[in-house]
Amino acid sequence: MYSKLYEFLSADQINFNEEMKHHTTFNIGGPADVLVLPNSITDICMTVNFCRENNLAFILLGQGSNVLVRDKGIRGIVIKLGNGLNRFSIAGAEIYAEAGIKLSALALEAAEHSLSGLEFAEGIPGTLGGAVVMNAGAYNGEMKDLVYEVLAIDTAGNFKTFTWEQIKFEYRKSIFQEGEYIVLSARLHLHPGNRDDIMETMRDYARRRSEKQPLEQPSAGSTFRRPEGFYVGPIIEGLGLKGFAIGDAEVSSKHAGFIINRGSATAEDVINLIHYIQEKAREKHELNLVPEITIVGEE
Repeated sequence: MYSKLYEFLSADQINFNEEMKHHTTFNIGGPADVLVLPNSITDICMTVNFCRENNLAFILLGQGSNVLVRDKGIRGIVIKLGNGLNRFSIAGAEIYAEAGIKLSALALEAAEHSLSGLEFAEGIPGTLGGAVVMNAGAYNGEMKDLVYEVLAIDTAGNFKTFTWEQIKFEYRKSIFQEGEYIVLSARLHLHPGNRDDIMETMRDYARRRSEKQPLEQPSAGSTFRRPEGFYVGPIIEGLGLKGFAIGDAEVSSKHAGFIINRGSATAEDVINLIHYIQEKAREKHELNLVPEITIVGEE
């Protein structure tokens, strides 16, 4: 059945039993049955149609920066944008970009064109598509402030253009998290600025991230969403869990809001550590910490 993929994809776009630890920033994850690396929107559409026609489950992956793949891996097909779907164009203060482009790279392109608004994305490791799906943000900036139109397809292969109102942006949330649509591209509206000022702001954000976040170690970014009125890092630090580890999964001693992989952590280690932190937060603060990381794969 999988051999039919070669009818519309090249051999270097198809990988069987691919270890997902090589495709996530956590460096964790068992094998996917099939990993597909699309180069175009057409590739994605044809792969989705193939999955539908053959009753196969599929998962879309960007740069693997906000995801934890379980140790048994993923059944079905993983469609990883990776370095594909990275085309963009800039006209005036508007940017059109495909979902696979790295958000940090797009921010740099915006700066080079003296466009302000994406400075907060400096250093964010994910793709534009992933950023839209989770309404990524930092330093008082969010995708909802920039995105005004998104092109997506549903699981039946139908295209749909979403307006800002239809996307239903909330804190770290959008309509695309419901799993019915795949983001293909987005249009953003920025505003003119001074290139040197924009670049300096981005360098400042880069310095702050380097000083405060464990960028030198594998992680999936912030582990939990921020509860209203609280900051997660100080909460976890106040629980005495900074540096606490289960297996090789550790609460970062640099920033307690991050769980890091010390080298050979399993997904089970990370999940057990997440549960332990949640339990302690409920006991002491009656807080329900909700993971910001998406956990996928066979249990």
